[in-house]
Amino acid sequence: MAATLAAAQQPQAAPADTPVQTERKAPAHVPTSAERRRAARLFLSGAKLYVAGQFEQALSDYKQAAALDPANRDYPLAAQVARSHAVTALIQASVKARILGNSPAARADLMRALQLDPKNANVAAHLDQLAGDTIAAQPESPFAAHTRYALSGPVRLEPKEGTQSFHLRLGAQQLIAQVFQAYGIQATLDNSVRSEQVRFDAGDADFVQAAHALSLATDTFYVPIDAHRVLVAQDTQEMRRQYQRNAIESVALTGMDKDEMTEVQSLSKNLFDMPKLDLNQDGAMLTLHGPVSTLSAFNETYRGLAAGRPEVLLDVKIIELAHSAQTNTGVTPPQTVTAFNVYAEEQSILNANESLVQEIISSGLAAPGDTLAILGILLASGEVSSSLFSNGIALFGGGTTLSGLSPGPATLNLNLNSSDSRDLDDYQLRLEDNEEGTLKSGTSYPIMTASYSNPLSGSTSIAGLTSAGTSGTLSGILSELSTAPSIPMIQYQDLGLTLKATPRVLRSGDVALNIDMKITSLGASSLNGIPLLNQDTYSGVATVPANGAVVVASEMDASEIRAVSGTPGLSEIPGFDNATDKDTQKQSDTLLIVITPHVVRNGHGLGHSPMVPLARTAQGEH
Repeated sequence: MAATLAAAQQPQAAPADTPVQTERKAPAHVPTSAERRRAARLFLSGAKLYVAGQFEQALSDYKQAAALDPANRDYPLAAQVARSHAVTALIQASVKARILGNSPAARADLMRALQLDPKNANVAAHLDQLAGDTIAAQPESPFAAHTRYALSGPVRLEPKEGTQSFHLRLGAQQLIAQVFQAYGIQATLDNSVRSEQVRFDAGDADFVQAAHALSLATDTFYVPIDAHRVLVAQDTQEMRRQYQRNAIESVALTGMDKDEMTEVQSLSKNLFDMPKLDLNQDGAMLTLHGPVSTLSAFNETYRGLAAGRPEVLLDVKIIELAHSAQTNTGVTPPQTVTAFNVYAEEQSILNANESLVQEIISSGLAAPGDTLAILGILLASGEVSSSLFSNGIALFGGGTTLSGLSPGPATLNLNLNSSDSRDLDDYQLRLEDNEEGTLKSGTSYPIMTASYSNPLSGSTSIAGLTSAGTSGTLSGILSELSTAPSIPMIQYQDLGLTLKATPRVLRSGDVALNIDMKITSLGASSLNGIPLLNQDTYSGVATVPANGAVVVASEMDASEIRAVSGTPGLSEIPGFDNATDKDTQKQSDTLLIVITPHVVRNGHGLGHSPMVPLARTAQGEH
């Protein structure tokens, strides 16, 4: 029994044919020095291509650099940025090609963008729009055209072709019958048609023109019975309800909520005076009963509403150019001249360095009365210095009156510093027609506008009020209230550029841009501790062709400082003024804004609808 338990406690050996699996991590690739250098060169090459706008080539270089040196995180980040810009550039090119009607080029650009970024939702949305355009452009099949009015189609007249001229003065009934007979149409008159005399003059008129003029002259309307017969009745609302043929049409309201369906129903009832309609909100279907002309007008209106408002893609580029230059040339002559007595200066130096003088004499370097030698040794050793001997001296006089002149330093300046910088920001705004878009470029600056103090906060302990105490301790209330915490009231102010643009698509295809621009900066002064702000504003309207550009330039700052250093009088003499030291500083900052509108979707066609003259002749004209 003990042997059995011992055997059970022994670990069982694995079978000989069962492999033992051990997890081993693949060793990380350690790049060599040559690979790091090659990766750095590829990164620099990609940066140059990125600046030049060649984003796909830059992406390829960034990927190769990341493969050579995986430890450097800058390489994959740069690849992501280049991929994003490459996809955006391809989408913009696709939009332009789509606007120009080049669908194959637009599809090729979108497919290339999809290869670069398969999960980009913006690319998928543009592909859906392009597919919708392709489906809408397909011609209607003959079978669909045949089955459209398979149930009952409108009756169409077949009058004789050509034009006729009329100069008649007859009764209305005879006139109607004779005019229709001239075009091969038999007219049946209702009893409501009056028999009063009418004068009718029409020259070189086809059937449509003559029938329209006849309706105005006799105040009648006609309803086709078949291809060669019509029924004519007095033009009243009652007669139209009695004789005018109505059609039935079902309009799908897919994608609309109940409120929008109700608005479409009210539109058809109030604006078009539809005789009969039925709204099925569960099935999103509106059934209309009315004249063919009314249904056609409703369809045109509903088609424009369903298409939506035009959309404009604004490509906004903000470029800030800064230039600074400093020039310092010329000679600065001595500005001061020091006069001194040589004997007094010597004695002052010797008296101030008596110990050093004794060491020089005791060492035999100079005789006790050799003052010039002792001074030379002191100055040469560096232990003694004097500003009078640094720039040279000029001696005059003799004996105890020996004096000297020491001029100040003179400098020659030849200095030039120049710098140019450019800051580029690229934004895109997709707006509907007459929709305002706001773009902000800058920062939010905190400004303390007020402060709030709570003297009875929990951190304040006042004897007799918030804690136990006597009336004698109330004298310290004022001092404790003065130490109450103060809570600041902060308001954030936007500094920098605030640009508001409102596009409106015109029927000519141009885009009218309403631009409001504001530049806000901190001022140099303040009022009650609140800094004053400087603001520059611009407002205007510009009409730009689609895919064109409008440039808004504003010179934000320009300054020039000029300083002249020289000798009074001498610097004003011709010929000497150029040798005088001149220090000139120039600085200028320019903001350049370029706005390019692209019409992404046009809700209405280009051009204008034809003008239709409306006129009515006087009744009973003789």
